[in-house]
Amino acid sequence: MDIKEAEKKARDLRDQLNYHNYRYYVLDDPVISDFEYDQMMRELREIEERFPELITPDSPTQRVGAPPAEAFRPVLHRVRMMSLDNVFDQEELEAFLTRVERQEGKLDYVCELKIDGAGIALTYEEGVFIQGATRGDGTTGEDITGNLRTIRSLPLKLQGENIPRTLEVRGEAFMPKKSFEDLNRKREEEGLPLFANPRNAAAGSLRQLDPKITAQRHLDLLIYELGYVEGMEGVAIRYHHQALEMLRLWGFPVNDKWVKASSGEEIMEFCREWQEKRDELPYEVDGVVIKVDSLAARERLGATTKAPRWAIAYKFPAEEKITKLRDIEINVGRTGALTPTALLEPVLVGGSTVSRATLHNEDEIRRKDIKIGDWVLVHKAGEVIPEIIKPIVERRDGSEREFVMPDRCPACGAVVHKPPGEVVARCPNIDCPARLFESILHWASRGAMDIEGLGPAIITELMEKGYVRTIADLYSLTDEQLYTLTNFKDKAVANLRRSIEASKDRPLSRLIFGLGIRHVGSHVAEVLAKRFGSMENLRNASLEELEETEEIGPTIADSVRTFFEEPRNLELLNQLEEAGLRMKEEIKEEISTLTGLNFVLTGALSRWTREQAKEAIESRGGRVTSSVSRKTDYVVVGEDPGSKYEKARELGIKTLNEEEFEALLQEGP
Repeated sequence: MDIKEAEKKARDLRDQLNYHNYRYYVLDDPVISDFEYDQMMRELREIEERFPELITPDSPTQRVGAPPAEAFRPVLHRVRMMSLDNVFDQEELEAFLTRVERQEGKLDYVCELKIDGAGIALTYEEGVFIQGATRGDGTTGEDITGNLRTIRSLPLKLQGENIPRTLEVRGEAFMPKKSFEDLNRKREEEGLPLFANPRNAAAGSLRQLDPKITAQRHLDLLIYELGYVEGMEGVAIRYHHQALEMLRLWGFPVNDKWVKASSGEEIMEFCREWQEKRDELPYEVDGVVIKVDSLAARERLGATTKAPRWAIAYKFPAEEKITKLRDIEINVGRTGALTPTALLEPVLVGGSTVSRATLHNEDEIRRKDIKIGDWVLVHKAGEVIPEIIKPIVERRDGSEREFVMPDRCPACGAVVHKPPGEVVARCPNIDCPARLFESILHWASRGAMDIEGLGPAIITELMEKGYVRTIADLYSLTDEQLYTLTNFKDKAVANLRRSIEASKDRPLSRLIFGLGIRHVGSHVAEVLAKRFGSMENLRNASLEELEETEEIGPTIADSVRTFFEEPRNLELLNQLEEAGLRMKEEIKEEISTLTGLNFVLTGALSRWTREQAKEAIESRGGRVTSSVSRKTDYVVVGEDPGSKYEKARELGIKTLNEEEFEALLQEGP
């Protein structure tokens, strides 16, 4: 066989094997025997061994072909992967529908099961799988292509017609219940720690450096959304249910347990059905996702900072169990808050073992009449945070005792202070070691300064050795100090040093968020960074200037002002600036053509996604808001604009079509 014959034969075998993978793993309807499949696979391997230059990315032989990775490189998502807001009952669901239909009128919705796994994005070029990534922070994920290739239901090459030139789809990778049970049984036999639940097992499996380990975990996936499409001329997908059908025709595994609904009662009927039948499924589900079906309506509805306004997750009620409250311990947070935490007899709740639960504060313990030694009813609030619902008073035997909040901080001994009107007691000592630990942990987190490798164990050791007494000390650590840390060799030292150095160039908003100012989350930090432009301007801002900032109320303004009035906080900022951290928001003068201008986007743009248009405006100093008001300068109008267009006309606000919008971006007003 010469190379031309081999190339044709290999191509035919790849196409047949990919098709039979689809029949077996996606449709669960094989049309050939395992023996016939194995024979074709063996023949393809022999050809590729003889002619290695014929190996292609879509070859079934390459599902476990990547060598172990040293690290996962970052992947920028073409369209942001957002999380979902949650509702927990019919009343909250109806409120969501009312908000949507107040703007868009009566709509149809698609209801899908919410798989409890790990969000992923898959990218295809000319129909061939080229990259897979985790959700990450929604904007940037991690490259896990080699691990995703091991999932048999993932198509390496798409089939059918009208395949886009570039395609990104979103889905959920998960570990089936049986695979989870088998994995934990094997780990138990080997004396290894067990995974808490299938979701954690799936996420851990996807982040294995060696794809061969991932392949042994038997993961699966389901695709639920089109993310980005380019180069699919002549085919218009106007509705989500059409997108699901197109994904299925291309060969993606798509969950067939979805329905269209047009009312809250129809949606609740689907939710109630699967709440009762969830145990019959081969995978874990924790709710139902309700999505607006019309893609044009989705564009008009837009999104908040974190979640789309056109979708919601109805979470199933949490499973409840009874267990014993052994004791209550006090944890000190980064703001000094003393939080009581229940220590429980371990109990399986909602698929994971629970041994601790939040008690919020002393007043909450009194209100619920909880005592140490009680038998208590426990559930997972939103199936995430374990919480005590109530004590089982009937089971008390007199040995229970009242909880008393300590009058001194358990970490540093400082006298505890409970501000008037607040329910939370606080340690006032900014140098409290417990506060410092939590502060550094927050500072190093992905949403803040993203110092990879600086986890709880490393932070604890740095503090115990006296190397770190403030956040600023991270930037003066020496190699000699790092080499004294447990298991730190050349590579670990170099990696942590590189990560700390990289954190110096994070955006100003990340630095503001990392400081841990009370009431200042990631979104508020972005607002402050854009409004004041530099740390110097922010620290000198008056209470009035802060309150006049859009989205900043009196509580946030007072908290920010109080933070900058503390001398030790100012000293910390000076140390960080001396260490070389970025203290200014970077807006290049040559493209800041839209500074101070407010935009609203409405309708579907043909050459831009909503996220791309928003990024183009904000990168030039402009601001995108969700509603039209007299403060709006321009309304960018696409196809099928909604009420925002009419309101702009009523108020005499200038509207722009797509060509005018692009000219404004290039030339300015």
